Amino acid sequence: MLTVLLLLWLVSFPAAADEAPAWVSALDEIAFVVKTPAESPEDWLMAHVDVETTGLIPGYHEMIDIGVIVTDLSGDEQDRLFLRIMPEHPERTQPGAAAVNGFSSERWEDLGYVTTEAAVKTLIDFHMNARGSKQLLFTGFNAWFDISFVDDLFRTQDRSWRELYHYFVLDLPSMAWSLGFQDLASASLARKLGLEPETTDPMRHNGITGAESNVAIYRALINMQPQ
Repeated sequence: MLTVLLLLWLVSFPAAADEAPAWVSALDEIAFVVKTPAESPEDWLMAHVDVETTGLIPGYHEMIDIGVIVTDLSGDEQDRLFLRIMPEHPERTQPGAAAVNGFSSERWEDLGYVTTEAAVKTLIDFHMNARGSKQLLFTGFNAWFDISFVDDLFRTQDRSWRELYHYFVLDLPSMAWSLGFQDLASASLARKLGLEPETTDPMRHNGITGAESNVAIYRALINMQPQ
């Protein structure tokens, strides 16, 4: 009886050498970069990323499309990618999200899509080709939202978003705030900068239209900064 109790006590504790999840182990292959864009701008590119989702909660709601535009630090476009993705749980789609991005399983079937697995593979291949030996700085409008969904997407395939991007993330509303613009909505900020806001037509609003708007806002903001 004592032996049985001892065995039960031992197995109730996790092994000391528990393996880290694959999406954590993937970071072991990433070199730590010390030099910033200020020190070596020629070694950096920017990935302007915008995602559309089935709702607001990463890990419960899912990405349904993503647009990526790679630029240099001046905002000059180098490459772009757009993917439409079929979520695993379309039934979780919030009505408000569908009203913004026009998502439905039937519409995605008609337009064409990739699976989650294929999306991650395509994103990795695209970024590796686009950046070459350079570092990529993730840039977005309310960037925490987009990077959270990219992180969740990659974890489903035991990969990490850090395989693509530096751990620094650039947020456009924060850039604008430092210049006196307290508009947290993309359309409002775009108008104040003299730009055409991103379309609100759910049949045309997607990740690539968002990325295009973000690049335009970024260019306008850096042109306002003192040299």
